[in-house]
Parts: sequence; structure tokens; C-alpha cells
Amino acid sequence: MQFSRSDFPEEFLFGVATSSYQIEGHKFGGAGETHWDTFARTPGNVVRNEDGAVACDHYHRYTEDLDLVQAAGFDAYRFSTSWARVMPEGRGQVNQEGLDYYDRLTDAMLERGLKPCATLYHWELPSALADLGGWTNRDIALWFGDFTEVVMGRLGDRMHSVAPINEPWCVSWLSHFLGQHAPGKRDIRATARAMHHVLLAHGTAIQTMRGLGMSNLGCVFNCEWATPTDDTDAAREAADLYDAYYNRFFLGGAFNKAYPENLMRGLGPHMPKDWQEDFGVIGEKLDWCGINYYTRSVIAPAGGGWPHLKSVEGSLPKTQMDWEVYPQGLTDFIMRAWREYSCDVPIYITENGMANADVIINDEVNDSARTRYLNQHLAAVKAAIDQGAPVKGYFAWSLLDNYEWSLGYEKRFGLVHVDFETQVRTPKDSYHRFAAALSR
Repeated sequence: MQFSRSDFPEEFLFGVATSSYQIEGHKFGGAGETHWDTFARTPGNVVRNEDGAVACDHYHRYTEDLDLVQAAGFDAYRFSTSWARVMPEGRGQVNQEGLDYYDRLTDAMLERGLKPCATLYHWELPSALADLGGWTNRDIALWFGDFTEVVMGRLGDRMHSVAPINEPWCVSWLSHFLGQHAPGKRDIRATARAMHHVLLAHGTAIQTMRGLGMSNLGCVFNCEWATPTDDTDAAREAADLYDAYYNRFFLGGAFNKAYPENLMRGLGPHMPKDWQEDFGVIGEKLDWCGINYYTRSVIAPAGGGWPHLKSVEGSLPKTQMDWEVYPQGLTDFIMRAWREYSCDVPIYITENGMANADVIINDEVNDSARTRYLNQHLAAVKAAIDQGAPVKGYFAWSLLDNYEWSLGYEKRFGLVHVDFETQVRTPKDSYHRFAAALSR
């Protein structure tokens, strides 16, 4: 690694991130059915129809996994809770076995000196709520508030930080407009409602946690830089619209209580009635801003229906996901969030990492491409700090190779290799190099 801990501010947090459905093993512990289970069973949605039933079996192996986090010298562990594990029907009856699991998980972090950084929702909606319209139903904000009260009523006194929802764009646009994630819809009206309701649920959860006396609450946005394919007005307008529905809608709603005008010209007719009246809840004051960053998209104008744009292949090096490596975009997003949205609240890089075709050779995994990627992006973080941005932490995605949603188990993001047949963990070269950097 080309950095050491001492290159960053004294209180800067280094951590790793995971999510419940991707690692826990959803068939264990009395968890209820989720829309990801049914999405994965539908042919054509997921590579080999793979699901998160077993995943990394973190449900049983969490102490082993947290030992790896501690041994590398990380300060914090970002994890998520499963709504269907805690409340199998999404409402009503609480599964005490599931709640007890997160209680044990939290204590295990604290025993190892790790700060628990929770995300309440990372995409696995209980099927019973999906049957009621899921994120297109305004009532989901109230259901999510109830779930928040149950989980944080039990865990909230031990959390370092909490975010309600991971990556609102994925929950709404990717899943309701592009249909690439559960529930797999391609419906502009459903998209508009989901985009708004996910922010309403976020604000409701923040209010609920404030009512429990909690602090250090934030939101986690996935951000993707939009680069026009050329210098024409049409290409710039297309990239600006992509930026509006990918980035500015969610940042603007949460921090500025407003949605982008260029986006609302197309999305506005499909929004729920009186949506403007919800900004008082959506814009609840936050204590920090989380940015998940991986790549950029090169955007060109296109024919056909709205939004009249398309992504085209760029010229930069790519990861196993075929995502371009563009670290400058991380610096740019940090500076934009600081100057245009979050003001002086702390900024955390809550996810950053790359998929690589990692293989074990002689009990070792040489993933030098990942080390290079991490170096480039930590340099981008440092560049923003040097310009005055209040960046307070960085979480690598991910601790473990895991279930990568519609791509099944093919794409490996982990610092630790997982053999999904035997569940054997093998720390990769990037893990060892990160550990060495944190010790200096």
C-alpha cells in the first residue's frame, strides 16, 4: 500500500463493510421470505438462479469473520440488519431469534474494539410487504419506522452510527425502472413513487431514532460520476439528466429538501399526490453523509422514450464488473457533497472497492489489481481532505467475497476469499497489505 494510517487525520476511521443478505445465510435463524428470494427463483434474473440462502454462512461464522476485521487493525465494521430476519412478515410479530442474533453480533464487535456502524435496510424487503406494493406504497414509511423502533430499541444504545437505507438509487431506480434488482419492475410510475417513498422512509427512520435518543445518524448514497460522451450540448444535457436521477435527486431531497428541475420535467407527472409536503420529514437533520463510490458512466443522448440517454463504453481500465476505474470521481463527489449539500457535517466513504477474478494459488490470492484500486481511491480521498473537505472515514467494500445480487457468486469484491463450497476463508494479498498500512 502507498499509504499509512498516519497519512490521514488522527481520528480518521478505517473500516470494512458488508450486508446481511449477501453474507449471513438467509435460510438460518427463522428469517422470513424476501423479494430477493422470489426474484432469484425467476429464470433469467440471477446468474444460475443463485440466492442468499447460505451465502457466506456469516450467521454461524460471525466471530471468525470479526476476528479477521480485528486482526487487520480496522476501527469499525459496517453491517446491515435484515428486515425479514427480525420481522418475518415485515409487520407485527418479532422473530426474537433474529433480534438476538444482531444483539450477539453487536456485542462481538464491541468485544473486539470495533465500532458498530449499522445500516437498517440493504435491499431485502419482506415478501409480505412486497405483496402490498413495497416501495410504491406510501405506508412503507410507517412500516419501516416500526421496524426501526424494534431494531434500534434493542441495539441503539451500542451503535456508533446508523443509516436507515443503503443506496436509495438501487432500491428505487435500478429496481423499478431498469428492473435489474428485486422486485424487477420496469414502470416509470412505480419508479417515481419508489424514489420518493424511499426518502420518506429514510426521514421517518431518522425521526424514530431521534425519538429513541440516538445520535450520529446519516444516509448512505451511491454516487456515480456522469461524463458526457462528447462536448455537444445534447451530450452534456444527457449527462446532467443522468446525474439528476442517479445522484442529485437523493442528495438534494435529504439535504436541500428539493428535487432537480430537469428530472422533474419527466418524472413529475408520475409522482405521488402532494409529494412536496413530505420534505419536512425527508429533510430531517443528519449528522453525517455517506458516499458509496465505484465508477463513472459515459453518457450519450439516445432516441426512444424518456430519459433519452444511454451509457456507452469508456476508454479507462475496467474491473471484473466492467466498471471503469475513475478515482477522480470520488474526489469530485466529496467536494460536491461538501459544498452543495452536506455543508460541514462529516463525510464518510461508506463503500469503495472492486471486483476481481481472484483465484487461490498455493494457499494465496494475489490481487494486486485491488491493491492498486484501493491506493488510487484512498489518494482521491486524501486529495479532498487536503482541500478542506471534512472526510472522517473510509470503509472498504467488502470484507468477504459474497452474494453479488443478480450476478450471483461470480464477482468477488472481498479482501478475504471465500470458498462457497467449504466456507473456508483465505485473506488475500490486499488484506495483508491493508493491515500493514494500518499498523504504520
